[in-house]
Amino acid sequence: MTAAESPARPPARAASAGETALRRLAFPALGTTCEVQYVAPAGAASATAFERAVMGWVSAFEAKYSRFRPTSLVSRINDAAGRAWVEVDADMEQMLALGDALHATTGGVLDPTALPLLRLWNWKAERPTIPAEAQIAAARRLVGWDRVRRAPGRIFLPERGMALDFGGFGKEYAVDIVSHLARQHGIATALVDFGRDVYALGRPPARIAWHLGLEDPRHPGAAWGSLAVRDGRGVASSGDYVRCFHLHGRRYGHIVDPRTGWPVANGCLQVTVVADTCLQAGVLATAAFVLGAERGLELIAHCPGAEGVIVTETARHHTRGFYAYVAS
Repeated sequence: MTAAESPARPPARAASAGETALRRLAFPALGTTCEVQYVAPAGAASATAFERAVMGWVSAFEAKYSRFRPTSLVSRINDAAGRAWVEVDADMEQMLALGDALHATTGGVLDPTALPLLRLWNWKAERPTIPAEAQIAAARRLVGWDRVRRAPGRIFLPERGMALDFGGFGKEYAVDIVSHLARQHGIATALVDFGRDVYALGRPPARIAWHLGLEDPRHPGAAWGSLAVRDGRGVASSGDYVRCFHLHGRRYGHIVDPRTGWPVANGCLQVTVVADTCLQAGVLATAAFVLGAERGLELIAHCPGAEGVIVTETARHHTRGFYAYVAS
């Protein structure tokens, strides 16, 4: 999915009472560019309060849950793997419970302990290599959400090398929380876009919907269509046509199937899902990508309120109601 196509993105500015001009808040976080377009309900004061709330919450969330922050709670849990239990608070308990639900819903496709495999298949390396079967087998032995030991207020990864990573759903979760913050601040019109994980609240001024480009995975940067979404819909895409490496005539993407230990290679190029929340859309998109076109569409179709399209090397496969969102 490409960036929001319309309306244009004006610079943030003070607005007088009664104005419906879109404001824009943009900042780097969560490994991407985070952006919120919104209409403040009553001028600059409410806009300032909302933006402070967004920046404060995202900063705290990243500091706590990013595996790239050595002082984060996630890093402390990973560092203690095989050695010690780590105390966790109620917020982390909630994230772990969410991991339970998503792991079960996707049949193990989404596994927050898959980090050893992601590290093994390092597509960012200057000279990427294909791991040996023994290396893949060793990494797979460190993966398994059901192996994580938990007790009230504590968690323990029982083997050295095990590690948590909430990258499979953390950004989408953050999008939904920021959308909730908008509602709390009386904002009825907003588009929350964190690295193309999106939630649409209301509709933009003088338009019937927010328009989001559908990127063509065969021609990155170009769009094959656009979505029109409004009034509380989450949108997310999953694909491996950009974050990948090529070796010996084969493409190896960044999405690894924890059940096999190998990057997904089922012909899928991209999955886009529209759902009630960005979290739901993101999880369904990733799981459908791993499962493949047939089983992926079944997963999306069985989720109430969700619609999606799966772009493969040869065709586009979509759920019954997906094209209701495609702008003509």
